[in-house]
Amino acid sequence: MKIDISNGYDLLIFLKDLDLLKNSSKFWWPDYGTFKVVIGAILTQNTKWTNVEKSLSNLYDFIQKDCDDEIIVFTSQIDTSILSNLIAPSGFKNQKAPRLKLLCQNILNDFETFDNFQKQVSRKWLLKQKGIGLESADAILCYACQRENMVVDSYTKKLLGNYGYEFETYDDIKDWLEFGINENYDKIIENYGFNITLNEIYARFHGKIVEYMKKRIVNDYYSSNKRRRR
Repeated sequence: MKIDISNGYDLLIFLKDLDLLKNSSKFWWPDYGTFKVVIGAILTQNTKWTNVEKSLSNLYDFIQKDCDDEIIVFTSQIDTSILSNLIAPSGFKNQKAPRLKLLCQNILNDFETFDNFQKQVSRKWLLKQKGIGLESADAILCYACQRENMVVDSYTKKLLGNYGYEFETYDDIKDWLEFGINENYDKIIENYGFNITLNEIYARFHGKIVEYMKKRIVNDYYSSNKRRRR
């Protein structure tokens, strides 16, 4: 199914009607609003989420703590070789482990607590951290810090490309999507039937894009195999 898409609002409504997140949590990303999101945003680079879940399970089982501040302190002090082994399922362990440890140290130095980090951290600060790019920074802001921030990933770029939209930069895509949402916020509330926040819209919008593209890739794979068998 393909429809005319003229802005981010059109794309959101198209995806919303497909009910892609019926089995997902309210904000799609697991453990929304916790430090697990920050760790996950770093570990998920160049790997599947199932591998990230294994790494997170290893790390949290080893730490045996649930408090975000305690986890940040522990990760900032843990031996890098031990941390590398714990997050090994996510791949690139020798690269991701020191970056994760350094990030925790910098959070403690600049913000002291995770609560302060959530309230005060900026995109500029995040982009200065080793191993955090535009997508990771926006994911942290949206899902860990609960900000009104759209996340753009490779699925987003590919989906928009299917509708003939080509953008020069990551931020061009982000601005295009956010403009369509902000300009039609009243319509979105009317469509949902309740006062949904911009943060929840952006969180679920990104989730819908990911789930739609994953499903489409699977369908394309099976369709291709059927054609080969004929």
